[in-house]
Order: sequence, then C-alpha cells, then structure tokens
Amino acid sequence: MRISVSADMDEPVARLLVEELRGRGHEVRTHGALSPGADTRWAVCSQRAAREVADGRADQAVVCCWTGTGASIAANKVPGVRAALCADAYTADGARRWNDANVLALSLRLTSAPLLREILDAWFAGAPSTDAEDLDNVTQLERLDRGRTAP
Repeated sequence: MRISVSADMDEPVARLLVEELRGRGHEVRTHGALSPGADTRWAVCSQRAAREVADGRADQAVVCCWTGTGASIAANKVPGVRAALCADAYTADGARRWNDANVLALSLRLTSAPLLREILDAWFAGAPSTDAEDLDNVTQLERLDRGRTAP
C-alpha cells in the first residue's frame, strides 16, 4: 500500500512510524520534518500528505503534529479526505469501520512505541462497514465535500 506520512517535528515516534510502515511492506512517502528541506508547518505538510490520498497518489496517509489536532484539521480541509485523530486502537478501528477514514492523525506527544503499533494494527485490520447507516453517513460527508449539505 502507498502511504503518505507527514510530521511537523522530527520526533522519535515519527521516525518509528516510517520504519514501522516500511517494515510492514508499505511504500512510504514523507513530508514535513521527515523530508529534508520540506516545509515543516503542520498545516502545510499535513495538507500535502492528505492531497496525495485525494489525488490517488497514495492509498492512505498518516499525519502527525504535537497533539495531532492541527494535523487532522488540515487534512480534513482536503476534499475527499476523512482524517481521524486516534489515540488508541479502538478509535482507530472505529474510524476505519464506521467512518471509512483514509487518513490517520497521531499525536507526537502522546503516542508511545507500543501504542503506535497497536493503533497501526487496528487501523490496517479495520475495513469499512457495509451497514446502510454507516454508508449513508460517509455519503453525507462526500456531499459536504462538494458543498451540498442536504441529503
């Protein structure tokens, strides 16, 4: 799988994230502090990683900043992106299942190495729900991306 990764700071957990993804056999493209000379502002590097998902150049993305909040907000500004800030494996599973999230947002401050692995395990094991209500909610998000709010 092609995964775009961004971080606004070169933190150990960010480097571990890239290493872990590559170790799982994924093709990783890096942005921000993980890519020498790149713009490290969370709003910029998160948007660049998310844009690769929206444009089909990446299958998914993982965006990181100190809390994960800014990275998730920036990624969610890109039409077609459903970024979820996940601080645990249960949330990561739910984000994939119920929200069909295609971008994982992580906190560089709160995510330990063992927790990172648990979150990634749940994220990659999760699959989008086929439940009609869940599908309808994702469809509504797609309408919002197109500027339509009515069902």
